[in-house]
Amino acid sequence: MNLFKKMNLPEDKNNNVISNEKPESVHCLVIGSGPAGYTAAIYAARANLKPVLIQGMQPGGQLTTTTEIDNFPGYPKGVTGTAMMEDFKNQAERFGAEIRWGFVSKVDFSQKPYKVVVDDDKTILAESVIIATGATAKYLGLESEKKFVGSGVSACATCDGFFYKGLDVAVVGGGDTAAEEATYLSGICRKVYLIVRKPYMRASKTMLERVTNTPNIKILYEHNTKEVFGNQQVEGVTLIKRLGEPDEEEVKIAVSGFFVAIGHKPNTELFVDFLELDEVGYINTQAGTPKTNLEGVFACGDVQDSSYRQAITAAGSGCKAALEAERYLGTRKF
Repeated sequence: MNLFKKMNLPEDKNNNVISNEKPESVHCLVIGSGPAGYTAAIYAARANLKPVLIQGMQPGGQLTTTTEIDNFPGYPKGVTGTAMMEDFKNQAERFGAEIRWGFVSKVDFSQKPYKVVVDDDKTILAESVIIATGATAKYLGLESEKKFVGSGVSACATCDGFFYKGLDVAVVGGGDTAAEEATYLSGICRKVYLIVRKPYMRASKTMLERVTNTPNIKILYEHNTKEVFGNQQVEGVTLIKRLGEPDEEEVKIAVSGFFVAIGHKPNTELFVDFLELDEVGYINTQAGTPKTNLEGVFACGDVQDSSYRQAITAAGSGCKAALEAERYLGTRKF
């Protein structure tokens, strides 16, 4: 589910959004919650930028779909994604950040101050904007898959792989991401089934060699996932094996974890007319910084990171975004 929606809003003859309320002016607006957004709010608040954060349709972001997080520093006994995001939110509010429920429905970055419309009718004029709208993992779209998200179904092996140590798992996908996930899991799990829809993998030659040379990875070519099954937790997957047109057979494999590795979709639909994006849709930022092609607009977290997609790296980039916003806004007294 995307964190933000594009809405058809009423406009005047100059294509300006007609709002039902008088525009509100803010110094620093953070669009999106999650580790990046909340960390940006913490740093911006401590810098006295009086940040306003719009949480989006899924407060806390993708992390709230993860049951246990064991690899974030400062939580030695582990923590649920929901609890950790609540901690982040409370810390941001402690320093004066204003956290608001709502979704951003339209933006206009054609001139300063930047115009952002929230919940279809409230307009905010922002001197600086930090974008932390994240990326949404692509799933197969199966009802059984949705049922077990957080209970055996995951889109992040490095996030959740540890919980399946010594167990059998399955990874679905045929590209480099799937190959990387399978290779990572092979060092933790007893056996990894790599489910590939086609008779070949799209992965690079290097990644394909790595997968085929790993003893506990079994590649299942020409297999489609029919359903994930189990009671409270994933217990297995039903596959359809293609035998040659029109013949096929149903195959069941017993696994405790099912990892979907068919890519992510960055939540950047709102910004396509204003920001430079890469070929996939991630926001392009200047090397080593959260700066976009627009002065005063910064991007952090998964919306600009197609490589790491970890809570800790997202939080770090949120820190960078707030520091850059502070430098951009200068030493003005608010």
